[in-house]
Amino acid sequence: MRFPYALLLLCTCVVSAAAEDPFPAADALFAQHHHSVASGPASTLDEIERMALMGNPEIRVAARQLAVVEAHVPAAGALDDPMAGYRGWGIPLRQPWNYNAAQNMFMVSQTFPGFGKRGLRTEIARADVAEAKATLDNTRLNVRVRVRKAFYDLLRAKDELRIHDEHVVIARQAVEAARIKYTVGEVPQQDILKAQVELTRLAEHLIHFEQDEEVARSRLNTLLGRDPGGPINVRGDYPIPAQLPGAEALEKLALASRPDLAQAQAAVEKSRQEQALAVKSYTPDFTLSAGYMLMPSGASPRNNYMVEGSINLPWLNRRKHDAEIAEAKAKVSEQDAELAAVRNAAFGQIQESLAQLRAAKRLADVYRGSLQPQAEATLRSTVIAYENDRTDFLNLLNSQTTVVDIDLAYFQALADFETRFADLELAVGSPIERTGQPSPLEVTQ
Repeated sequence: MRFPYALLLLCTCVVSAAAEDPFPAADALFAQHHHSVASGPASTLDEIERMALMGNPEIRVAARQLAVVEAHVPAAGALDDPMAGYRGWGIPLRQPWNYNAAQNMFMVSQTFPGFGKRGLRTEIARADVAEAKATLDNTRLNVRVRVRKAFYDLLRAKDELRIHDEHVVIARQAVEAARIKYTVGEVPQQDILKAQVELTRLAEHLIHFEQDEEVARSRLNTLLGRDPGGPINVRGDYPIPAQLPGAEALEKLALASRPDLAQAQAAVEKSRQEQALAVKSYTPDFTLSAGYMLMPSGASPRNNYMVEGSINLPWLNRRKHDAEIAEAKAKVSEQDAELAAVRNAAFGQIQESLAQLRAAKRLADVYRGSLQPQAEATLRSTVIAYENDRTDFLNLLNSQTTVVDIDLAYFQALADFETRFADLELAVGSPIERTGQPSPLEVTQ
């Protein structure tokens, strides 16, 4: 707090007097609420993000899914397994064991898909890899954005608790001064009781602040793949830039960087390859077989070989293959429409996030440039008036409370700006460079 001395003046206004304490409740309330301070070294946002990218369980799952899809690529275009067979012809029924009287054939056969089919199957598998990579990138982006939000929520909670602690110290001093003035009869008990009610509300505020800190810490630990209830300490600032990027530049960046656009584009390419493969269904497959024949005993020649070839006839099954081709064409149209919808949604998210970001920056500017100086000037004036008995205790306490509330709202505005900036990066699909010189709003913790 910039004016912790404001109510210290109250303690030097009168001479201390011994009397029964009519305000025991406030001290008891303050004594019951002490927030815990996280132990260990504090981590910056960059350090937290690196830890999250290495330890986040969702990223690990997406990476393993990518590994599974990549492992499938070599198998997608491979030939079917060769077949080995045996045929026994002319085995006498009365001597089923007499293979010397039979024609024994040992064969090996291999099916070869029509020209171009294996390559298309490989391309479809590679499109699956591209989709899985985009999914992994999208998971990393989402985790990074959620880490940023949780980081700044925790940083804001720490600032709120710090300001609250300073306010409690001032409140204790104010209550002590009020005791003294009430004892010598300078203020009525009714006014002091009203002041005590306002001071007691600090306990209510502390409950909310501690809840915000605990939730933010739990959320951040979860994103890091740690025990949600474990300790974590953060340090950083609110680097609000002097300028914000334009919508046109952000849209171009989104087209090149946004993972779901890359995923949708990969899906379109996959559907086109599937359509080409469906058309290839009219290209026949070939099966070649070769074998050795052992003729019955006494035959001449007894040792022979055989070669056999077969081909499927897709033209005789047009109804099936035409339906497959029509389905593939419809899927291409659907994927094209989905890509256009994703692109349109991305541009809409960019515009919405940018509007919210601009509003958050203007709000932070108002707090920093206007409300905080005005509240502090009012507090100075009230302190001087109180010293000269031109105002009462409640006005002084109200001025101090206003400064505290504006400070809390200012840190909330800074955290909201970072949240909106993270939302904009999510809409764009990549980190956004903060242009311009650092804003005077930058606050170092």
